Amino acid sequence: MRMYLSSWRTGDHPKQLLALLSTPSAGEVAIIANAVDAQPELERRAAVELEINSLTALGLRPVELDLRAFFDRTPDQVRAALRRFPLVWVRGGNVFVLRHALARSGADKALIELLRQDAITYAGYSAGACVLAPDLHGLERCDDPHAVEATYDAPADFNGLALLDYAVVPHIDSPCHPETEILGTVADHYRKQGIAHRTLRDGQAIVINGPDTRIH
Repeated sequence: MRMYLSSWRTGDHPKQLLALLSTPSAGEVAIIANAVDAQPELERRAAVELEINSLTALGLRPVELDLRAFFDRTPDQVRAALRRFPLVWVRGGNVFVLRHALARSGADKALIELLRQDAITYAGYSAGACVLAPDLHGLERCDDPHAVEATYDAPADFNGLALLDYAVVPHIDSPCHPETEILGTVADHYRKQGIAHRTLRDGQAIVINGPDTRIH
């Protein structure tokens, strides 16, 4: 399993991300931006453009894979779409909105399968890392779960993808980020409850390459 999980955007170590790809310059890479589906369309489009520009600057060829196109379709369709990309980049936003989009499209199960087959590299930041935990409870302090009902007319799902056996808490000790204080309370809550977690400052990333896990 190969992952690059950043606190904020591509972080300070994008070369570690590129090192996870066997041929970094070959083929397109996918951007999943559904964590910002609750935003107005113009803001959402601008958020996608930021990711496209950031990944293009690394020499990649990013395109958006909008999971809404796969809602309520057969799981094999989103699996086939994901399989054609060597890298899937999952941007931040609302973790509960992202979780719903992953489930309703079938991308949650497809990503788990493809990662366990080592068929793709999973990368992203903030909500894109948080959604991989076993459980999303605690993150409602930062992200509004009611945004799922407002956006999709469905309840929020607090079950993570469980691809990690710990929670990721981004933006810790990052005074330039507006959520650093509230996420500090999330980390404190996890510590008090004995919930396994790892914290990241903006610029840091968890890099997973098979059995090797490091924070850079």
